Amino acid sequence: MRVDILTLFPNFFSGIVSESILKRAIERELIVVDTINIRDFAFDKHRVVDDYPYGGGAGMVMKPEPIAGAIAAAKERRPGNSKVIYMTPQGKVLNQQLVQQLATEEHLIVLCGHYEGIDERAREELVDEEISIGDYVLTGGELAAAVLVDSVIRLIPGVLGSAESAAGDSFSDGLLEYPQYTRPPEFMGRAVPEILLSGDHGRIKQWRREQSLQRTLERRPELLDKVELFKADKQFLDKLRKLST
Repeated sequence: MRVDILTLFPNFFSGIVSESILKRAIERELIVVDTINIRDFAFDKHRVVDDYPYGGGAGMVMKPEPIAGAIAAAKERRPGNSKVIYMTPQGKVLNQQLVQQLATEEHLIVLCGHYEGIDERAREELVDEEISIGDYVLTGGELAAAVLVDSVIRLIPGVLGSAESAAGDSFSDGLLEYPQYTRPPEFMGRAVPEILLSGDHGRIKQWRREQSLQRTLERRPELLDKVELFKADKQFLDKLRKLST
């Protein structure tokens, strides 16, 4: 996969791509991540990329021509299938299912907006999908783009140490993840659940499933409406609901 991030602040991403899992994925050539400075495609010597909105109002709007030039340059870097994503509070809210879809793409072009956003004509003609990371507003799209890229890259085969690491994450099956424990066996008077030390993988699997169900019911019950539940799951949830009444 290749990811090109279109931004007014390319230095924002220098630390992100040089640390942790993302750095290792790049070094192992599992993914290419690069930035494109939208200002490089402005027409004037001052590299102006914004202008006042028609009709008046506060703030500035990003001009469509530099955006179009940056997207065209990104597509030249990887001819073929590309998906242009605009990070905006008005977009579809990012979730794990959408992340899984994006992880199958060959080339993502991620556009970071600023000011009052981008000219509507650029959205309509150049953007394939609009994505939000939540119902709040950031100064620019860079932080949102970083979240998107990190969530997608970790699903690319070979990026994580084990494929099971991603498979067991929260939301991977629609549920929140079960509790995790490591050494020492006792901490602040609290012991690791005995079942995890039993070596009985069947019982451990069942315990983890039930813990995921319980945690989801307690913290994000609305998620249960979207999850395929087995008969045993429904019986366990019914038992929990009766205990709480």
